[in-house]
Amino acid sequence: MMKKLQDMEMAIIGTEDQTSIMRLAGVRKYHRISEEESDIREEARKAMELYLKDPTVGIIMIPENWIEYVADMIERMRKAKGVQKKAIIEFPPDLKTEPLDVKAFYRNYTKKLIGFNVEI
Repeated sequence: MMKKLQDMEMAIIGTEDQTSIMRLAGVRKYHRISEEESDIREEARKAMELYLKDPTVGIIMIPENWIEYVADMIERMRKAKGVQKKAIIEFPPDLKTEPLDVKAFYRNYTKKLIGFNVEI
């Protein structure tokens, strides 16, 4: 039986600050990685593997500067047939004060998501 979207949980892989903020927002599944840790890559991969296998997780958040560590795992998940797909959300690693070019952001995001640009 497939879980309903509203029953799916969100999980975050991130630093202490990132996971704490999301926990305040109600995210219960998190994997905290210290930036002083010797192997962030290995810790991020372990956490991603855990959440990709967890049938209760529908959305996985990860800092965009760590996405390269798990890119192959995400690609395998996207290409797999008959496997529950997960939404992967990349977020900026730091709070930024510079203005965001929203149009460029969504153009790039759309291209990444569906493979081509959509002009409106």
